[in-house]
Amino acid sequence: MLNADVSRRRTEAVSRGVGMQTQIYADRALNAEIWDIEGRRYIDFAAGIAVVNTGHCHPKVMAAVAEQMGRFTHTCHQVLPYENYIRLAERLNAAAPGDFAKKTVFVTTGAESVENAIKIARIHTGRSAVVAFGGGFHGRTFMTMSLTGKVEPYKKGFGTMMPEVYHVPFPQALHGISTEEAMAALARLFKADLDPGRVAAIIFEPVQGEGGFYPAPPDLVRAIRQLCDAHGIVMIADEVQTGFARTGTLFAMHGYDVAPDLVTMAKGLGGGLPIAAVTGRAEIMDAAHPGGLGGTYGGNPLGIAAAHAVLDVIEEENLCARATELGSRLKQKLAEIRATAPEIADIRGPGFMVGAEFADPGSNAPDAGFTNRVREEALKRGLILLTCGVHGNVIRFLAPITIPEPHFAEALEILEASVAAARQG
Repeated sequence: MLNADVSRRRTEAVSRGVGMQTQIYADRALNAEIWDIEGRRYIDFAAGIAVVNTGHCHPKVMAAVAEQMGRFTHTCHQVLPYENYIRLAERLNAAAPGDFAKKTVFVTTGAESVENAIKIARIHTGRSAVVAFGGGFHGRTFMTMSLTGKVEPYKKGFGTMMPEVYHVPFPQALHGISTEEAMAALARLFKADLDPGRVAAIIFEPVQGEGGFYPAPPDLVRAIRQLCDAHGIVMIADEVQTGFARTGTLFAMHGYDVAPDLVTMAKGLGGGLPIAAVTGRAEIMDAAHPGGLGGTYGGNPLGIAAAHAVLDVIEEENLCARATELGSRLKQKLAEIRATAPEIADIRGPGFMVGAEFADPGSNAPDAGFTNRVREEALKRGLILLTCGVHGNVIRFLAPITIPEPHFAEALEILEASVAAARQG
């Protein structure tokens, strides 16, 4: 088989609404390497968009899933429950930020975890409005699409968004948006358009993912916490992309001095298998009546088994410290490249959740074209990169945290060569 042949079949068979960043078709993968159907090898700096933090086919994760497959693959926990679902909830309750009693519910996708967090916040408060941030990404369902602060491609053409969803700017130092400006916009919203007594939740990403890898400043997170406490609002941290050692701590919120009421998670939790969760204050999580939460596949036994193994691997292989080390070295290499490539306008991000933003050196205007050339040059050389940002001018680096040293060094060399090639046009 050839990639081009499968690509033609895809055009005929699959909705064009499913976007593609590459036209290479995976055949097998191991840790940070992927081989396509033509036998070509790539180093994976996408990790399925921060899903396989523990690497493709980690032997401990694969063994856990295989063992569970020999027992049963599905009963629906609401019909016939299983102990490892409860044990994983206990582990997440203990691990999630916040020194208070917590409870957990398992679902299947990141968008579903956000949907359920909003449901829980609404029933707990008896309110319906939700505040989110510009540039944030929370999913593609109608509620999560409404929360997402980016029109194209997520909202364009899909009609009226869900009611009572409001957006304020997210701090971006590079673009002159400060925490003070963001909080002033929120104050204006509460004065002019929205009674804070109607707000069920404020949701934010500790590091904006699709929005461009902008970390939330500590003073913003503290200000949100104070505002939520003052008005009885539920504070939701969307850790779908930041969770599970990616930022140098198990959850990104461990890097702040306040805790959210609810945390949404998915992606890295399952090591490649679909599983998601909401974990939060016990009294808030218990607001929903029996039957109000759940789903047929929520907490599927295979995903539960994989998640237990992922948590074990993170601890045993000290992946939080490894993420900090790899991220530091990546940022150092990017700084070296920047010395001869002024198109790199900013380098940012905690742990191994690093973004490089590209702009025209003369005008400082976002340069999506140059960014995409870097991605394409890297792909030619066997390195898979992802772009992001409202303007499409950020490369996000999301390699498995378990990447072997030789492959990491090789990837940095490819990155340097790709930026140089992009500068040559």
